[in-house]
Amino acid sequence: MSEKVVIALDAMGGDYAPEETVKGAIDAVWEHPLDIQVILVGKEDEIERELGKYEYVKDCIEVVNADEVIDMGEVPTIAIREKKNSSLVTAMRLVRDGKADAVVSAGSTGAILVGGQIVVGRIKGIKRPALAPFVPTKKGPSLLIDCGANVDARPEHLVQFAQMGSVYFENTMGKKNPTVGIVNIGTEEEKGNQLVKETYPLLKECKDINFIGSVEARDIVSGGADVLVCEAFVGNVILKFFEGVALTFLSSIKEGLLSSLRTKIGAVLIKPALKGLLKTFDTSSQGGAPLLGLKGLVVKAHGNSKSGEIKTAICQCIAFKENRIDKKIAKIIQD
Repeated sequence: MSEKVVIALDAMGGDYAPEETVKGAIDAVWEHPLDIQVILVGKEDEIERELGKYEYVKDCIEVVNADEVIDMGEVPTIAIREKKNSSLVTAMRLVRDGKADAVVSAGSTGAILVGGQIVVGRIKGIKRPALAPFVPTKKGPSLLIDCGANVDARPEHLVQFAQMGSVYFENTMGKKNPTVGIVNIGTEEEKGNQLVKETYPLLKECKDINFIGSVEARDIVSGGADVLVCEAFVGNVILKFFEGVALTFLSSIKEGLLSSLRTKIGAVLIKPALKGLLKTFDTSSQGGAPLLGLKGLVVKAHGNSKSGEIKTAICQCIAFKENRIDKKIAKIIQD
């Protein structure tokens, strides 16, 4: 890389901030000391207290003070408008003003969505930005778009989601012409609700994507498509179901393996293989969800993110800048 990627981290956002956010930033810098510059945004005294617990690359981390914090229960529009010195809004202003390439936050989803559009701003021609997390499948990660930004979307919105998702997947996963499918209750073209029925022919006609048709929910985990297009209500249900299944699966396996002496011995023997399998289907290992369609990168991490997830969310910003994904999205939308 010719220059570092500058990430403004909302150090006060999330259930375990600032302890886990600061540690995640330090871990990310240790992993990519030549590629990353992290700006920790939040209450300076608390951040400095956490930094004092660790050895870290001091040239790669700086602190910007912001006295206010947007809480999870606040009304997003009011919070963004009134708390201009909050850690989230301050971090987003750094992106808007060109002082940072990306902002990462585990804070309020609503505030991130509102702030992203109001403070960072939408790319010209983008009708609706969309949250696009990676979800684990048998073939590797698939991109789910939208999963939380637009509950009431229109067909033209879903077409843009498909275009943005295809660009993002190709440039982060390195796969040319990724497959795009629309989440549906059947594979036949005539099936689905009104939104899916109206969107399907538009996706077929879209020359910017490799549309393969409908993908049923049961085929998502087997890797039915690289990019899964849906409106946010469906996307969020899928995402939360993934998370719930992963937690239940892990808990049940642990309970079963510890139920007797024989199973405990077996657990020791299968531990390496099991560990790899569980990691494959762990949603927390996939990083944060980028809010695609903005003039800069905004990444939403899980509210309960620990340092490992914060580190992954920070590191995923590297490919975004390296590949100039925002510029490529703007080009495909405006052409």
